[in-house]
Amino acid sequence: MREVFSGQKETSAGDPDLARARGGDDAAFTRLVRPLRGELHAHCYRMLGSSHDADDALQDALLRAWRGLARFEGRGSLRSWLYTVATRTCLDIVEARGRRALPVDLGPSSDRAVTGDVPRTDIAWLGPYPDADLPEGPAGRYERREAVELAFVAALQHLPGNQRAALLLFEVLGFSAAEIAETMNTSAASVNSALARARRVVAERIPAVTQQRTLRRIGDARVREIVAGYSAALERGDADALVALLTEDVTWSMPPMAHWYRGVEAVMDFAVRLPLTSCGSWRHLPVGANGQLGVAGYLWDEEAGAHLGWSIDVLTLRDDRIEEITSFVGPGHLGRFGLPASLP
Repeated sequence: MREVFSGQKETSAGDPDLARARGGDDAAFTRLVRPLRGELHAHCYRMLGSSHDADDALQDALLRAWRGLARFEGRGSLRSWLYTVATRTCLDIVEARGRRALPVDLGPSSDRAVTGDVPRTDIAWLGPYPDADLPEGPAGRYERREAVELAFVAALQHLPGNQRAALLLFEVLGFSAAEIAETMNTSAASVNSALARARRVVAERIPAVTQQRTLRRIGDARVREIVAGYSAALERGDADALVALLTEDVTWSMPPMAHWYRGVEAVMDFAVRLPLTSCGSWRHLPVGANGQLGVAGYLWDEEAGAHLGWSIDVLTLRDDRIEEITSFVGPGHLGRFGLPASLP
């Protein structure tokens, strides 16, 4: 197996902390898993599409691993075994909760601004992922940032759990088909079949050029200009400045709101009627989200006398223009990114 996330010393059967952990030393177990928590959490996010679900899955997986540590015989790496436990935990959650969605999955776009749109609480929404939570190191065919880009994670949600797991274990984490078969209690032939189907679905839903390639090509200076220009346009209510940043076929969605917009005319009708004019005063902070450009939006609240956290906007680029804005609305997202709840 290609341990693509390794970069750290593997835990062997003779590791003294492993022996202590098997003897019931929870501090030793904590030391063993601490270097692996970041990559395991990112794996759970890819599987589940929610950082909060990833929290729950990782906690449950580590509890299962702690209770079942005697079953780790040391023939492979502790990392591989923990990925097996985490994957099975995620598969249980997928079976119980189903997949997560974005507004574009629910129906056609709206031609004009929908005022009074309310959150849909009956939908399990895809959520953003902080770049700060990403593990260091390479990640096989998908770079570690490419592997959490919104288009890729959203495409995974259209796969059954077994196909999702097989694709991630093979393409991102470097497991062999035989190892995946053992992880998922199936045959290598079934794994290869699941991989073939998963690749077809994902290929239809992700762009040919990743955001990482786009960001490298346009360079840091232009990246900063786009983030600053987007923030300034909203803060000034400047429609012309915003239009100049967008592609003609731009989309804008705002989970947990179900309505979304496609094309510069519809997007700007929404922007002019709502965020650029009637929402009030905005302030913004740049963030890294899903390996992409991100902006945290704060909206003025008269009663609080401050700008309160409103959304994490993830920007998807084509060349040096914005082709997709996904505004994850809700103050809870900002705390996940380590951002303040308000700005004075």
